Amino acid sequence: MTEAENRCRLVLIVPDIADADEQARIVADALKGGDVASVIVPQYGLDDGAFQKHAEKLVPVIQDAGAAALIAGDSRVAGRVKADGLHLTGNAQALSEAIDKHAPKLIVGGGNASDRHNALEIGEARPDYIFFGKLDGDIKPEAHPKNLALGEWWASMIEIPCIVMGGTDPASALAVAETGAEFVALRLAVFGEPGRAPSIVAEINALLDEKAPRFED
Repeated sequence: MTEAENRCRLVLIVPDIADADEQARIVADALKGGDVASVIVPQYGLDDGAFQKHAEKLVPVIQDAGAAALIAGDSRVAGRVKADGLHLTGNAQALSEAIDKHAPKLIVGGGNASDRHNALEIGEARPDYIFFGKLDGDIKPEAHPKNLALGEWWASMIEIPCIVMGGTDPASALAVAETGAEFVALRLAVFGEPGRAPSIVAEINALLDEKAPRFED
């Protein structure tokens, strides 16, 4: 575990699966594969009641594996299911209001940082992390070049950790790590073939152990 602390770590984004039990089982399996810092739970198209039911099954599974459970968007659901944090995709003001209301009891991070100006505005709110990319932005094998560039710029200047969205290829995790970003977010790269999710998480951790740059203490 300590080996992973000083390099880029994995953040998983829960896949869009209608059956809550199946979704929780697949995520639990993936988490058996090795180190995962946190898991973000998007609402996708679910209404609030159904989203809460999914979150109620997912959060204990995530926490039992030693990862932080971050609920996307809905602070009420985050509170009811005793999640560790809240992932927001709104602007700097929305993030700032959520931080005032929920931190430090909850981890609060995210942001819709599409350029440097937006990113710096979000940074002024002092979130726990900033996210470059979209939760469902893994539409190509590689991470989006703009998000890689933003992650590299941010990591070189700002102390607030950043998460950069990877692509559908597990190897995209290394490209993110090479920017200096603290975290790489993956969704389809891990869950595209659910049966292989644990072995893919293990492979990604091995790749990062071997090749990711190390952070200075």
